[in-house]
Amino acid sequence: MKSYDVVVIGGGPGGYVAAIRCAQLGLNTACVESWLNDENQPVLGGTCLNVGCIPSKALLDSSHHLSFIKHEAKQHGINVPGVSMDVHRMIDRKKNIVQTLTTGIAGLLKKNKIEWLKGHGRLLSTSEIEVSPVGEDKDEPYQVTTKHVIIATGSVPMSIPSAQVDNELIVDSTGALAFTDVPKRLGVIGAGVIGLELGSVWNRLGSEVVVLEAMEEFLAPVDRQLAAEAEKLLRKQG
Repeated sequence: MKSYDVVVIGGGPGGYVAAIRCAQLGLNTACVESWLNDENQPVLGGTCLNVGCIPSKALLDSSHHLSFIKHEAKQHGINVPGVSMDVHRMIDRKKNIVQTLTTGIAGLLKKNKIEWLKGHGRLLSTSEIEVSPVGEDKDEPYQVTTKHVIIATGSVPMSIPSAQVDNELIVDSTGALAFTDVPKRLGVIGAGVIGLELGSVWNRLGSEVVVLEAMEEFLAPVDRQLAAEAEKLLRKQG
């Protein structure tokens, strides 16, 4: 049974950064991560890198270029009649960006001599962890021991009983990052950062977007002046 000074459960931005810092301080470190990409291959980066911050910014960047050409380029004397978006190519670009960065994180762990345990971690005690391997090379669960544990397992979208995700009519943020056609109409439940980012992407590409928010304030966690400005700009965009 292998033993470590620190085992980090979770290979997202919280987990892999913590693992790297522990290794830099001279601790024998392992990082447990079970995320699988579309090819059923284990990858690091967690929600943020695989289906969150990074892919949403990639799509925002692409849709911003289209929006600029359609609405602002004429002011610069640039005329582009009949401009359109190849959604499949946009999604492929997003996938390539994600793949490049997940590969980079794996390289960082290797460089810092951190062992990546590709599987799902479960605490058996304060010093023993069971790892259930994932992916094509899935094997029997095994145990490792550790002096310290860092739990960095991230979060998942809230479940709404009246709007259960079926990945057809109703999708979560992951599904909204992978549309291959522009929805004619799109309802976004939640006026938070992720919902507004994805609403912006598909609105720029032609969707009629309606945002539903239960709270009194728009972008509730954000500074009020910034939130008000964001609401004004998004309403102007439609």
